[in-house]
Amino acid sequence: MNITDFKSGQWIQQYQYKGFQPNHVNHTWLVDNEQLNYMLSRANILLGELNAFSTLIPDVNFFIKMHITKEAANSSRIEGTQTNVEEALQKVQDLAPEKRDDWQEVENYVTAMNHAIDELNKLPLCNRLLKQTHAILLQNVRGEDKQPGEFRKSQNWIGGAAINDAAFVPPHHNEVVDLMSDLEQFLHNKNIFVPDLIKIGIAHYQFETIHPFCDGNGRIGRLLITLYLVSERILCKPTLYLSEFFAKNKALYYDNLMMARHNSNLTQWLRFFLEGVIQTAENSIDTFRKIIAIRNEIEHDKITKLGKKTKTAQQFLMYLFKNPIVDSEDVSKEMKISISTGLRLINDFIELGILKEMTGYKRNRNFMFKEYIHLFE
Repeated sequence: MNITDFKSGQWIQQYQYKGFQPNHVNHTWLVDNEQLNYMLSRANILLGELNAFSTLIPDVNFFIKMHITKEAANSSRIEGTQTNVEEALQKVQDLAPEKRDDWQEVENYVTAMNHAIDELNKLPLCNRLLKQTHAILLQNVRGEDKQPGEFRKSQNWIGGAAINDAAFVPPHHNEVVDLMSDLEQFLHNKNIFVPDLIKIGIAHYQFETIHPFCDGNGRIGRLLITLYLVSERILCKPTLYLSEFFAKNKALYYDNLMMARHNSNLTQWLRFFLEGVIQTAENSIDTFRKIIAIRNEIEHDKITKLGKKTKTAQQFLMYLFKNPIVDSEDVSKEMKISISTGLRLINDFIELGILKEMTGYKRNRNFMFKEYIHLFE
């Protein structure tokens, strides 16, 4: 099917409301739009450059945690949580009680993403994996009573105080299994030739249209994008996350999804999606460049001033790239040194301008690698 000939589906009358029944997507797609093809080419070039950073930077896994934490905070913020990256990096006991529920939702997203990435070594990107990830996402947070890890068995809706006032009503729950099976087959169908970014753009639209879970569909749908890119080896590491772009353009995000459903304008949705990939890849590449610059400056211009403590300081620096908010107990445990020695190491980093005390307390103090965290805010 040509993208321009796309027919989104039909509205089905249910009891007191109409639900949207999307057409299946597991078939070939022809892209003959010049702008889409240009954007697709640009996006692929940038993903290749981003992937090169992932393969060439030593110890790249130290930096991946920050990418995932940023994604978790941004994706959860779209759903209404208020936790920022700095708060997400702190221990829950260091936060005000009113912030802890939101913190837990972000923490669940981080755990869910890490689980899903690990499981890709054993499972394909499939409905089973999405259900596992969904169960982790909703554990002990809002939505834990909404069938975690299971496709919905009741009707849901988007927007509005009631279903007959909704902005959008997804398909009836009896259709979810069939539609998700079609989507799963589409993701893995090697007999059709669809560019990967077009495929995952269509898949994200279809997933959000099906809305297969009672809650958490936005977060799982956005996570699906990264999981697909990793599972298809387009990215060797999970370094591309679109939630920040979607959050900054939230109205356009929802408008373009709705335009595809109501007007069958899939082309406009794919333009928006590819623009998100382009901008996000550019930002991620820029972040990697700045990480390298910060690391080189600290290692060559600052840590060398510590003399015989340089080797320990380099180990501590790498730990900070993964955990940029620490206390003396963290440092003592990680570096296998006494708390007093850990405090002296922290004070060295404060004097070098690497760390900054963030609590203002004399006891139970936390220290922040602010310059690094700032790259992800």
